Amino acid sequence: MPKPKKGARLGGSAAHQRHIIANMCKALIEHKSVTTTEAKAKLVQPHMEKLITKAKKGDTANRRQALRVLRDRESAYVLFEELAPLFSEREGGYTRIVKIGPRRGDNSPMAVLSLVTEKVSPKQAAVAEAESAAKKAATLTEEPVAEESAEDVSAESASSASAASAESAASADEAK
Repeated sequence: MPKPKKGARLGGSAAHQRHIIANMCKALIEHKSVTTTEAKAKLVQPHMEKLITKAKKGDTANRRQALRVLRDRESAYVLFEELAPLFSEREGGYTRIVKIGPRRGDNSPMAVLSLVTEKVSPKQAAVAEAESAAKKAATLTEEPVAEESAEDVSAESASSASAASAESAASADEAK
């Protein structure tokens, strides 16, 4: 059984909180950006991320799960047919929260929750891929370095032994 969230809920009851989340998700799909309180924005963000991930998969089961949350066919259509292709190359981070000043009436901290519709630049993807490859290469080379150093030590001792034998041979030649 899931452990209940501690503290007060938005709207009072769990059902009302689900409705608030669904309505915020629908508004975000429709307008691409919503001004709300920071608490609501932080609560809605993971739900919206999951809905976009389901839209990217695009199969019938995921469409039905999204409809369960949104309760609106038009919003689901826009999510699956218009927004999902925008996020096809993005691997996550579909939404952004930007904090703005406090609300005038009650001084509540406000934020803008918006969809990140900019294209992922190939340069950023290439840089991220290169960094991950460099980290992987660094971890792979750390282990052989210890082995190489042992080989280097044995090679150095062998070369010093051959150098000593060459010196003794040279001294023997001089003695003759």
